[in-house]
Amino acid sequence: MVYQRILLFILLFFTASSLYPQPQEKEDGFTLGGALRYNLISTNYESDGNKLNTKTDWDTWRLNVDGSHSGIDLSFEYRFYSASGTHFIHHGYLGYGFSEKVYMMLGVSQVPFGIADFASHSWWFQIPYYLGLEDDYDMGVRFDIAAADNLDLSLAYYRQAEPAGPISGGNNVGQGRYSYDILPGSGAIVDQQGVMQDAYATLHEIDQFNARLNWEFLPGWVAGLSAQAGGLYNPELDETTTSTAYAGHLTATVGRFSLKTELISYDYNALSDEGEKLDVVQMGAYGYEYAGGDNYSGGVAARGNVYVAGLAYTLPVSWGPVSSIQAHLDYSVVDKAEESFHNTHHLVPGILVTAGSVYTYVDYAMGKNQPWLTDDFGKGLGSGVEDPDWNSRLNINVGYYF
Repeated sequence: MVYQRILLFILLFFTASSLYPQPQEKEDGFTLGGALRYNLISTNYESDGNKLNTKTDWDTWRLNVDGSHSGIDLSFEYRFYSASGTHFIHHGYLGYGFSEKVYMMLGVSQVPFGIADFASHSWWFQIPYYLGLEDDYDMGVRFDIAAADNLDLSLAYYRQAEPAGPISGGNNVGQGRYSYDILPGSGAIVDQQGVMQDAYATLHEIDQFNARLNWEFLPGWVAGLSAQAGGLYNPELDETTTSTAYAGHLTATVGRFSLKTELISYDYNALSDEGEKLDVVQMGAYGYEYAGGDNYSGGVAARGNVYVAGLAYTLPVSWGPVSSIQAHLDYSVVDKAEESFHNTHHLVPGILVTAGSVYTYVDYAMGKNQPWLTDDFGKGLGSGVEDPDWNSRLNINVGYYF
């Protein structure tokens, strides 16, 4: 039944595309690009003995291929993260314009959900990224439709999450990836007495549908709605549940100011291998999963609301190679549905300095129950801890893009 709906979905777009003028032919050719990035890190977490932990890390290097041949486009990016001991595909798809207003991407593409491209201004993303709801990539087919001059519609079907890369050491359950996805692993259930109980779930993301509508109601002002519904298949039960997420967003570019706001409600609706509904699900990326010191709390709250707001101001300058400086402030919070859980806060003030092909983010990231800003990595987005302090990390990311 699912495959019949998919075939009908694609057939409708092939038919609809014939109603629009055909796109102009592109010149054949390909370009090779990439990036090399480093991080300077100074952390101030709860267990730091001297309250100052400074080091330099090799962030990533990547290779890109983009181009077109015989009217079919190719866009591909592969990334290497030596500090995490993993490498993986970022995206890779074939693109084809059926008309001037209908474009298809087949392969690993960005999921059309929430604010287009990024909900953030900083290097750190906003907290939806760490829940798999910002800059997510999956394997399937996506259609972008210019429904009107100020109205854009994206529809997509993803059979599965993007392919995972290898990791060095440890238990590889698919966490060698760029964007966060639900993985087989330890989760948790809150019993009737409010006690966390360990629960293992052999989960796989399958058959996900996405729709996003963007409306530019004033020049530079965009309002959008997104919906996502996908299957979480448990082979131990041979049963698939439906996870859902909904979002509304408002963005604006007014002069030198950039505003990004968003509200997300999600329910991962997953079952353990024993058939119990999970309150915490396991997710992973960059070679890591959210398993913490105890398995009762490692993972992500299965249900909640996410609030996002970010503001940036870009100042053009002419200081040698430096062409602009952007000041930004991003804030987001996860309001978890389970009453015994503690919310996650994510606050990032910083600047972005652009100098030719070099982009430098100087961010002072702060968080409460933010997994990447704590010594208790697995717990933050799950149950969290009560009354946490603000942990902080000064992060300077220098990237050369070519």
